[in-house]
Amino acid sequence: MRILICLMMLAAVAPSGALAQTTAAAPGDAAADAAAAPATGADGDDWAFSAFAYAYFVPDDDDFLQPTVTADRGRLHLEARYNYEDFNTGSLWIGYNLSVEGEVSLVFTPMIAAVVGDTDGVAPGFNLAIDWWKLAFSSQSEYVIESSDSADNFMYTWTELSIWPWDWIGAGVVVQRTRVADLGFDAEPGLLLGLAWKNASVTAYVFDLGESDQTVVLGVGLSF
Repeated sequence: MRILICLMMLAAVAPSGALAQTTAAAPGDAAADAAAAPATGADGDDWAFSAFAYAYFVPDDDDFLQPTVTADRGRLHLEARYNYEDFNTGSLWIGYNLSVEGEVSLVFTPMIAAVVGDTDGVAPGFNLAIDWWKLAFSSQSEYVIESSDSADNFMYTWTELSIWPWDWIGAGVVVQRTRVADLGFDAEPGLLLGLAWKNASVTAYVFDLGESDQTVVLGVGLSF
């Protein structure tokens, strides 16, 4: 039932005009999308911004929202997340954008963050996005170093591979490793279906495929 609802929502927002290909939005991908946005001026003097919200629908647990916003100017990358490392926890990131353009395009952003809230500490991490032909690969990872107890240190990751047969629709696979919610798994593969229109995207992710009731993540993003 959760899968059907998400697919109906995606169909409802499917655009009918000309569309630009966009990598399916996933937690952490917002930074890579913004870093890849064209900047005018020799040194990239213009700012590029993005905002993403991810609604988690978790069986037998509370649903929750995870927002992420980014700002990029040239090599500088800034990012803020909430409810990512833990509930009622925010993280503020600063990073350095490295990119390669050509038949294969790559954006790599090493970063570091201060984590404050129910979880406190620091987190080194990175965002990576690679595009080739109709394929898009992205990975966002971080290692949270708890200030109070090193036994609570944890590696988070979200990695996905998708194919876009047309500019406006893509599908693929995703792997998530998190401990924010009681999802019943440590690292779990899933499926994704994404729609893109100009600078907007809507993506549905489905985990726990072998269970009777799946964990669903619905992401909505905007870059400008």
